[in-house]
Amino acid sequence: MSHNTLQEQMKKKILIIDGAMGTMLQQANLSSADFGGELYEGCNEYLNLTAPHVIEWIHRSYFEAGADIVETNTFGATKLVLDDYELGAKAYEINKVAAELACKVRDEFSSVEWPRFVAGSMGPTTKSLSVTGGVTFDELVDNYMEQTRGLIDGGVDLLLLETSQDMRNVKAAFVGIEKARESSGKNIPLIISGTIEPMGTTLAGQSIEAFYISVEHMKPLAIGMNCATGPEFMRDHIRSLSDLSITGVSCYPNAGLPDEDGKYHESPESLAAKLAGFAEKGWLNMAGGCCGTTPDHIHALAEILKDYEPRQIPTETHSHVVSGIEPLLYDDSMRPLFVGERTNVIGSRKFKNLIIDGQLDEAAEIARAQVKNGAHVIDVCLANPDRDELEDMENFLDVLVKKIKVPLVIDSTDEKVIERALTYSQGKAIINSINLEDGEERFEKIVPLIHRYGAAVVVGTIDEIGMAVTAERKLEVAERSYHLLVDKYGLSPEDIIFDPLVFPVGTGDEQYIGSANETVKGIRLIKEKLPRSLTILGVSNVSFGLPPVGREILNAVYLYHCTQAGLDYAIVNTEKLERFASIPKEEITLAEKLLFETTDEVLAEFTNLYRDKKKEVAVQKIDMTLEERLAYYIVEGTKEGLVPDLELALKEYDSPLDIINGPLMAGMAEVGRLFNENQLIVAEVLQSAEVMKASVSFLEPYMEATENDSGKGKVLLATVKGDVHDIGKNLVDIILTNNGFKVIDLGIKIAPADLIKAIKEEKPDIVGLSGLLVKSAQQMVLTAQDMKQANISVPLLVGGAALSRKFTDTRISPEYDGLVLYAKDAMNGLDLANRLQDAEERTKIINEKIEARNTAKVEEQQRNRSTILAENMRSTVSKDVPVFKPRDLEQHILKEYSIAHVEPYINLQMLLGHHLGLKGKVAKLLAEKNEKAVQLKETIVGLLTEAKTGDFLQPSAIYRFFPAQSNGDSVIIYDPDDVTK
Repeated sequence: MSHNTLQEQMKKKILIIDGAMGTMLQQANLSSADFGGELYEGCNEYLNLTAPHVIEWIHRSYFEAGADIVETNTFGATKLVLDDYELGAKAYEINKVAAELACKVRDEFSSVEWPRFVAGSMGPTTKSLSVTGGVTFDELVDNYMEQTRGLIDGGVDLLLLETSQDMRNVKAAFVGIEKARESSGKNIPLIISGTIEPMGTTLAGQSIEAFYISVEHMKPLAIGMNCATGPEFMRDHIRSLSDLSITGVSCYPNAGLPDEDGKYHESPESLAAKLAGFAEKGWLNMAGGCCGTTPDHIHALAEILKDYEPRQIPTETHSHVVSGIEPLLYDDSMRPLFVGERTNVIGSRKFKNLIIDGQLDEAAEIARAQVKNGAHVIDVCLANPDRDELEDMENFLDVLVKKIKVPLVIDSTDEKVIERALTYSQGKAIINSINLEDGEERFEKIVPLIHRYGAAVVVGTIDEIGMAVTAERKLEVAERSYHLLVDKYGLSPEDIIFDPLVFPVGTGDEQYIGSANETVKGIRLIKEKLPRSLTILGVSNVSFGLPPVGREILNAVYLYHCTQAGLDYAIVNTEKLERFASIPKEEITLAEKLLFETTDEVLAEFTNLYRDKKKEVAVQKIDMTLEERLAYYIVEGTKEGLVPDLELALKEYDSPLDIINGPLMAGMAEVGRLFNENQLIVAEVLQSAEVMKASVSFLEPYMEATENDSGKGKVLLATVKGDVHDIGKNLVDIILTNNGFKVIDLGIKIAPADLIKAIKEEKPDIVGLSGLLVKSAQQMVLTAQDMKQANISVPLLVGGAALSRKFTDTRISPEYDGLVLYAKDAMNGLDLANRLQDAEERTKIINEKIEARNTAKVEEQQRNRSTILAENMRSTVSKDVPVFKPRDLEQHILKEYSIAHVEPYINLQMLLGHHLGLKGKVAKLLAEKNEKAVQLKETIVGLLTEAKTGDFLQPSAIYRFFPAQSNGDSVIIYDPDDVTK
């Protein structure tokens, strides 16, 4: 059957996959003679040779039931599994014959109007590289290659790698499949199906998002889930997969969960109805059954799904993603992502010695410490010229991947080391690095590994001429590399991470004078010209050779400027990362002079300041009040001195809650302000949250709980799926508990299914959902939908940094049958909880919600009426003017624009009032000759005058024309590259 025919059918309908083979074999009541003797009893795959008529009967039953695809009876037909029955030598024969049997039955049913297909079933084997061991990667490659050859030679239409539980096994299978495809000359389609256990991950620990990211490069026809559970436990995973996947999505669950006797009880009608719910949401391209399902299940499924359209496969890809055990889905709000640099034998003497001494567990702890301190990925470099790098990499990664869940950066110049390292990565790693120093030689060696194993890659701005120093050269090399990698070598732009290179500013080398600024400009240019790709920088290189304390200051200041320019990844020591917001202004100024005005005098001044200086607390706390010190700990993200001051506060404040709601919350408010002004990054905000969490934990035992801990009701709290932040939730827990509520905290990353299960078991009066991230707000919408479908209507309190009352009322509430209330902070949450448990107050809340909803409807109707009136009203403005036609619709950048042209457009209210903190109306203050206002304006005028003759301020601008048209009072703006959008 043509592969194109299969893909054409996927566009027309949800394809139906057959049900269980094992269940049908059990119903056949086979004897040991049918298996070829007692030695082979239980080896279902041997039945292809000993009882082919039984296998044909099963295939025929599923085709008659309405299946589009039947699977060969080869789930365990690898040599590794068959060796348990002394049948390993027959692996190729069994697979080939099994395929021929299924294809024979396929041809009985297939027609032009209704084409049928055969999928070669390939199971996970009985060994797991990550969990059980007992097999090598290369042995698995050979096993899967032999199985694939047999299936292809037998005539299957596609391959189905199913019940996948360990990504390392999947990678080995793919390498084997690729070898068999190449030797046969047939690029047969592949479907990959993973198994998510009831605990929410694969057996090896991956979430469905991490699983998908790890196999996306294999370009499967579909990616999906099978086995392990019934469909209700797959709902959230399939939804996530549908949202992320740029290929087809399949789902063929068990007939529920087995009972104590191993029997399945999900009826055909029930299974079909649940999968129809998935289809109704537009999540499915293929559906079928696994353990416990029969032709009756498949018939019910085929009948109900024929009325649903298949999922629309996205044509646009997603943003940059990598994975380990856990996924890392990048978005701009996360910048910069930290790459932990200490597991590097070149950069860390301690790590190097641990590797030499064979203390691999201790070496892996260095990586764990980096992750604990905020590293999003871990760089691993074992290039010691005195040792076998390949052997060291294998031995170390074998230990490391069991200790950390974040993605790996494989840092090596040896392609053999890189390839072996990629076989140890559970997910999609990053390769560091390639460049054009020797032309395309490095590209030719490394890119095939990216296609084979899946990886992103760091690309240095180096070519045959040498390392790019100026911003223009950096962009030139980056653009050349980009077009080669994308157009010639077939990489996705999102998998390219450019390293614009940073050079030391303290060595006195003349060729690098001004290079720090050139790198900042280079980052900005690369991000403007190649927006789909990312940037990375080894930030600490800029301070090489300088005094240790000075290095930390310079690194922090430089990281700030690079981040402002658009840096995505920063290679840093996360345990020694100074906060930009904590550095004294005079030290920032000196660091910036060294970075951007490098002279011998500035270098000497910087070196002299830090030569004998020890690291010290940025602010002398001795001059602060207790309230200021408590806020300081939060802002600085430090616990040094915290406990003694909390003990002192307990004596001075009336209650622990006064401490929390006073200085501690004031500190968190300041953290929010600094973050909004880009003076703190996400990782530093999280450090502050950890200090807040520690403070609350310390104060908790001193809070007097209300004697009756059940009278006010039971509250169930959870941080939503995909979010690990819990400081707000923990605070709500303590406050509610100490005000008479019984609180059950489910923890972080709680999937809707787990929440629903807990609600049914605990029967709470109120459910509270928390989340810090932007995506968490959307996850609350999905959670509300699932709770509604589960017939749950318990009042829902929601809160989090990215949430708003408007989003709650317009996006979450409509998806839920019960009350949904937005709590702006912990104390507001307590107030709402108290009101909900009071019958009279609860009625008031309901009435308030109804009134607000009715008001919103009226306002919406008025807006719509205004739009209609506006469309009908005849404008008095003449339209008899020519439509301006721009020269082009390209993006234009203006550089070195005259300050004199910009000066008349400066908004003094925004500049002096908003940015420089002048209170009041600026124009009025100036007219009244207000001393501070006049002084500020004179300072600005002086700076502008100086800037006109100097070069420290160079205005630039960007502009672009867009096609547009009116629609009532609205203006519709179209994409210049595609006016249908």
